[in-house]
Amino acid sequence: MAVEVLTDENFETTINENGKTIVKYFAGWCGSCRLFAPKFKRLSGDERFSDVSFADVDAEKNPEARKLAGVTNLPFFAAFKNGKLVDTIATSKEEAVLELLEKLK
Repeated sequence: MAVEVLTDENFETTINENGKTIVKYFAGWCGSCRLFAPKFKRLSGDERFSDVSFADVDAEKNPEARKLAGVTNLPFFAAFKNGKLVDTIATSKEEAVLELLEKLK
């Protein structure tokens, strides 16, 4: 599955329509964010998570989406289930993102 780019305009609608969503918050200047991008794309294609939508949000350009997850650092990941925030983590470790994904099961 492809990673969808979300903005303040479509963020709430998308996380409410998709049962399970994991969002990666990033910024263009964030080196760790750029390094994690291929891992996030690979995870989006992992069949273990075929029922999870993967989304990217530019934290600098989308303050409302950033506020909904309480972003504190970058890269930052947030798991949403039926539009509700389940858990978050600020990390650049794939294992930590996998643990977050497991909370959506």
